[in-house]
Amino acid sequence: MMTVDQDIAVFWFRRDLRLEDNAGLTQALTSGYPVLPVFLFDDHILADLPDPYDLRVDFIHTLLQDLYNRLSDMNSSLWVRRGDPVQLFQTLCSEFSVKAVYTNTDYEPYAIKRDQAVSEYLKSRGIPFHSYKDQVIFEKDEILKKDGTPYRVYTPYKNRWKQEWIGQKLLGHVFDTASHFSQFIKTNPLAFPQLEQIGFESTQTAFSTPEIPHEIIRHYHNRRDFPAMQGTSKLGPHLRFGSQSIRRAMQDGFHLNEIWFDELIWREFYMMILHHYPRVETQPFRSKYETIEWNNDPEEFETWCRGETGFPIVDAGMRELNETGFMHNRVRMIAAGFLTKTLLIDWRWGERYFAEKLLDYDLAANNGNWQWAAGTGCDAAPYFRIFNPITQMRKYDKKLEYIKRWVGEYGAPHYPQPMVDLRTCRERALRVYKKAAQS
Repeated sequence: MMTVDQDIAVFWFRRDLRLEDNAGLTQALTSGYPVLPVFLFDDHILADLPDPYDLRVDFIHTLLQDLYNRLSDMNSSLWVRRGDPVQLFQTLCSEFSVKAVYTNTDYEPYAIKRDQAVSEYLKSRGIPFHSYKDQVIFEKDEILKKDGTPYRVYTPYKNRWKQEWIGQKLLGHVFDTASHFSQFIKTNPLAFPQLEQIGFESTQTAFSTPEIPHEIIRHYHNRRDFPAMQGTSKLGPHLRFGSQSIRRAMQDGFHLNEIWFDELIWREFYMMILHHYPRVETQPFRSKYETIEWNNDPEEFETWCRGETGFPIVDAGMRELNETGFMHNRVRMIAAGFLTKTLLIDWRWGERYFAEKLLDYDLAANNGNWQWAAGTGCDAAPYFRIFNPITQMRKYDKKLEYIKRWVGEYGAPHYPQPMVDLRTCRERALRVYKKAAQS
């Protein structure tokens, strides 16, 4: 069993909540030191979550409970705390003889600043901080144009990505983390906090497993646009929080369905856009669209948030999101296009709302997709492409199965009338966007 003065390495879990095929964890377990896994509930992140019934915190806690149980079965444990990351590492280093810290790289702007602060503290103690690529196949500057600049358009990025993936023979590459499990530190179980102890409440949600649904992926190209079907993998949260390895997902996708495989490349494309152009977090990628004269009506925005617009497929999507933390991919595009172009409300309002509600929220993907829908992003839909929610409903939910599942009062007298006239709003959007494009 562990003694307080035993030299150890720490593995810091973040967006990689799994024991198998884990790059940084493999490095830690082969470091020569017994490994203590830790997870930190970051006050700087949790402070922005006003609802105690937050699906993501509940989801993370569920994944951590599973990790804790598995580690306990190996006579090891998991050190979990809530607070400021630097202060928590100060506590950790006062409790244990930490000789090295290992983790996997996180690419979001706040995470970069946080890791820099933690690294500087550890350096002051003479403790090395090692970070590894794990949540992407290619990162930072690994996929660039011939002139050394980053891609700004998806299709050539995708083509180059595939060339590199095949050329580097990554199809079968996974980390054999499991063969090193004996290096987890041997200790009595450490205290594991309940949700209430970190300031949150159970949502009573039965979360999906991280298993890759082969049958659904096999038919993905035929079913992905129809929200009433079980046609999407629902792996988003597991890829976001790393309970499923991106390497295994890519390998299965390569064999099962090229369209689904390509969707995973979109994920990396947006991550690299955020890395190379961090301003997109708060600004349009196409700077000329900063001059768009948004309507930004607060009442109209609240109506959209509640799913009471009078346009059934928009309302169904928003209600699905509010109730479950999920919205079907096709409906996300429709709802986002309706907010930005029909209601002429700033994409940043919608992006923030999705950030509050989505279980699979990922800054890079959420930002990229919202800017795509608004026509302000890289490789975006042109401003004159404006989804008609009625046409979209007739095309993708012809039998109204999805609508009736989420809009119980559809067809009843008390279902709201359409909040706006689509033709008038389309003309307004074209006029406003054209003016910005020519400025």
